[in-house]
Amino acid sequence: MASHRRPKQPSRLRVTVLTATAAAAVVLSANGASAAPQPSKDEAKAKVDALYEEAEQATEKANGAKERQDKLEKEIGQIQDQVAKGQDELNTLRTALGSMASAQYRTGGIDNSLALFLSANPDDYLDKASTLEQLSGQQVEAVQKIQAKQRSLAQKRQEAAGKLADLDATRKELNQKKKDSQDKLAAAQAVLNSLSAEQRSQLGADEKKASGGAADKANAGGGAKGSGRAGAALEYAKQQLGDAYHMGDTGPDSWDCSGLTQWAYGQAGVDIPRVTYDQANAGRRLSLSELQPGDLILFYDDLHHVGLYAGNGMTLHASNPRGGVKYEAVANMPFQFGVRVSG
Repeated sequence: MASHRRPKQPSRLRVTVLTATAAAAVVLSANGASAAPQPSKDEAKAKVDALYEEAEQATEKANGAKERQDKLEKEIGQIQDQVAKGQDELNTLRTALGSMASAQYRTGGIDNSLALFLSANPDDYLDKASTLEQLSGQQVEAVQKIQAKQRSLAQKRQEAAGKLADLDATRKELNQKKKDSQDKLAAAQAVLNSLSAEQRSQLGADEKKASGGAADKANAGGGAKGSGRAGAALEYAKQQLGDAYHMGDTGPDSWDCSGLTQWAYGQAGVDIPRVTYDQANAGRRLSLSELQPGDLILFYDDLHHVGLYAGNGMTLHASNPRGGVKYEAVANMPFQFGVRVSG
């Protein structure tokens, strides 16, 4: 016979002990899952530098998209002005043709073909040779002018529509690249925030020491002096040493890499493009041994970073958010080529 006795209930003490043990296990498990190993100072620096490079790649692409956006907006404005002017000219031509029709009517009636042309929907008749053949020579000339103007306006409107579509795509690209750059910078800051106060202080001291050593080397023997406008550009860039780095900025107190080089050359009276990829084609390309003070230097395979050659194996550049505008050894980055700017 089966037993119908109720199972023995655990004592209150046993329940309490089991509950406490389970809670402790949960806490230990949670702590084990969240306690990721803290990176060393050098590991954090390497990670942050990599994120800064990725952010700068996105920044230069954003700069390029901004350049295309500005150009498209200007072109669209010009086309819209041309369309408005063309529409006024078309209205004037139609008014003149209407005056011919009025005069014809007063002197004996208007031609049926001309009446059709001046109706609410005259475009249907513009390409019909039989209609034009029934008009006078003067009227034919007026109609042909209207035809040409209407076709021109249609082409301009189609061109504007295409550029508006390009503008929409460019704006979306610009916003995405800005977000990409901001996300990378935020990730870099998170890595820095994960360090102890002592590690962050040491990282800053290391950066300051490296920058000081680079400046001493660049200025050894009185510093390299460039000639011509390249030399002048270098001297203008030197005035910005210590300024902050900020994506998309072109001064006066913060810069990105290509913003600084464009401004420096602009101050020296030479107009160069805004983004690194275009600055790479702003003049004759040079090997490392050919560099002279003030020449542009392009770094990384995709050419997303640029600086000015400062002599003694050093570059002056807007480096990253941690370093700002500073001197640095050319050898610290993957050198691609120099550029001697035309002009």
